Amino acid sequence: MKNKHYIIPIFVPHEGCPHSCIFCDQRIITGNEQKVDVNFVRRTIEDYLKTIKRSTSKVEVSFFGGTFTAIPIDKQRELLGAAKEYKDEGYIDYIRLSTRPDYIDNYILDNLREYSVDIIELGIQSLDSDVLLKSERGHSSEDVKYASYLVKKYGFVLGHQIMVGLPCDTFEKDMETVRNSIGMKPDIYRIYPALVIKGTAMENMYKKKQYRPYRLSEAVDICKTLYCILRANKIKVIRIGLQPTENINLGKDVIAGPFHPAFRELVEGRIYNHIVEENIPVPYKGEITIEINNRDLSKLYANKKEYFKHMKKKFIHCSIKVVQDSSVGREALNIFGGNFNKHIELNDYIINNYKNF
Repeated sequence: MKNKHYIIPIFVPHEGCPHSCIFCDQRIITGNEQKVDVNFVRRTIEDYLKTIKRSTSKVEVSFFGGTFTAIPIDKQRELLGAAKEYKDEGYIDYIRLSTRPDYIDNYILDNLREYSVDIIELGIQSLDSDVLLKSERGHSSEDVKYASYLVKKYGFVLGHQIMVGLPCDTFEKDMETVRNSIGMKPDIYRIYPALVIKGTAMENMYKKKQYRPYRLSEAVDICKTLYCILRANKIKVIRIGLQPTENINLGKDVIAGPFHPAFRELVEGRIYNHIVEENIPVPYKGEITIEINNRDLSKLYANKKEYFKHMKKKFIHCSIKVVQDSSVGREALNIFGGNFNKHIELNDYIINNYKNF
């Protein structure tokens, strides 16, 4: 049974980028300054394959960073050709890439299909025209709609990536972006809170007090709502928050913004504690037991138990006990006291509360 999914990342920083967005420095974000060519791709794949037990794994090669489909077509073919060799020989299962929505057309997609690409992620960032303009993205929401339509038409897996908290952004605009994005039927999603990175135009705006990033608590609450809306609409959110690296860390190249090395767990922690809070009767006084699968305990206790402690303060007349129980299903909670007993499935909770949000 193939139950482990491995990603072999190939970082192509600033390759093909036609614009310098105010929030971006791909060299810092990817941590890669090496020349990326066919030999680099083969070397990287070979190094990763040595560590992977193929018989029990799904393996994909993913081209991250830059604007892959804006790279000269011969270079695209060179890089994709190296990955396709391994796919044709059965060493990998999928090929993924990320790009801009204004660099998708029939010619480009014909080429990607020829080289057996499976997944195309579009960095849409926002669908608000003012946010796109302020961020110097150089594309429009119409570009996103057309690119998404073409990607789906060709049968690729479609991914959307958004960045919340950019200049001129608001929670309402983030919500509207996600609602409109859902209409384009993406299969997978990434949510990135905007960070102020050293050496970017946004750093200058921040220092001149022309821009304020979301605070961590704001970003967590916003991303919690967006994540739940997407999940309620059966869209798989594969990442929340930028992957920490040697450079992407506070005190390194992150100047300001809602960075946390386990940002997704903070979002999930808020959800778990809201579920508990909403399912304890307000007038109840006495003992309460929360049963949770041991593999989900870190979510209930996320952020050094900050959300759990905050929730407990709302029930000062209760004694709350948490019990780890492997017989409780994943993403589920049993909450009971003297006169109530509730079983809550996370997925049901999200659908019931966010499907029409």
